[in-house]
Amino acid sequence: MNTERYIRQTSLKDFGVAGQQALSKSSVLVVGVGGLGIPVLQYLNAMGVGTLGMVEQDLIELSNLQRQVLFSEEDLGKQKLQVAYDKLRAMNSGTILKTHDSFLTRDNALEIIASYDVVVDASDNFATRYLVNDACVILKKPFVYGALHGFEGHLSVFNYKGGPTYRCLFPEPPNNTSIPDCNENGVLGVIPGIVGSLQALEVVKILANIGEVMYGKLLIYNGLNQSFHKINFPVIPQNLKRSSLEKSYEIPSCTSLKQISAASFKKVMKGTDSWQLIDVRNTEEFNQDPDPIPQATNIPLSELETHTDQIKPNHILYFVCQTGIRSLTAISLLGSQFPENEMYSIIGGMDHWRTTLQKASKSLD
Repeated sequence: MNTERYIRQTSLKDFGVAGQQALSKSSVLVVGVGGLGIPVLQYLNAMGVGTLGMVEQDLIELSNLQRQVLFSEEDLGKQKLQVAYDKLRAMNSGTILKTHDSFLTRDNALEIIASYDVVVDASDNFATRYLVNDACVILKKPFVYGALHGFEGHLSVFNYKGGPTYRCLFPEPPNNTSIPDCNENGVLGVIPGIVGSLQALEVVKILANIGEVMYGKLLIYNGLNQSFHKINFPVIPQNLKRSSLEKSYEIPSCTSLKQISAASFKKVMKGTDSWQLIDVRNTEEFNQDPDPIPQATNIPLSELETHTDQIKPNHILYFVCQTGIRSLTAISLLGSQFPENEMYSIIGGMDHWRTTLQKASKSLD
């Protein structure tokens, strides 16, 4: 261990030489060398994690450069994996870098993940997240989760010290048309850097056994108002007993988490009154929205489980947020508490709602 190189870390009272040695003896697999994976790799490489593995098979495109800051214009058309390897090697020659020139699949996931201590999910799709989760449960590996949605980021640690798995938060994947990825919905370039850095920090805390690891909690970051909200979610013991992978990780055309389009919900609003709309955006987002849905009750996702008294019994519950992600989480959180209530998430959230209204308005012109 190069003592001079890491002196700013070893001099920390609660980290010290022991923490640095723990990093140097550890191995971390990063699934995806993109907006999230790059800051994770750069910081873990710089901080002295002994072995870093990378899973990736994409080429570098011009649209990547606004958020994948390890790459430059000279790298366009090259393999992300090779360019990342070369640049990380130049940053720290002491790190053992392992490359897996493939996407993570059902056929290779267990073999690849088995030799690493911690897995970082830096993917951009639900199929990979469920595959990572299931493989980590089988192999008893913790994994650090991050996700991006426009100006928003999510962070959690799953399968750590008997804590919840990804399926405890999202039991089943949403359908393949309901939630756009960042290529469709967009993402502000700096948001992946923030969320990826938070993922790297969780990895360091796990490896060095310091601080409070973010397990059993979902951290929601909003870049527009610099807010952080945490919500707790319980472990579902059955999810810890997985012994084999699913036969397929293709996203199904339907889901147990029910969803409804904005256009269909508009029809619901014109029908009976035996429904309730809950807007789970935070208070600032809701109050600053110039045109929220008038009938909506604002209960921020972070407060949902402590404000269940505002939920109407024997009503069909509809949830909305900005992009359709938090509303799905709301159903996962409340489904077991209110089994008598049918629940739906409005696909695409307020972003899609406004688009639907605009299209309807133009059709009348």
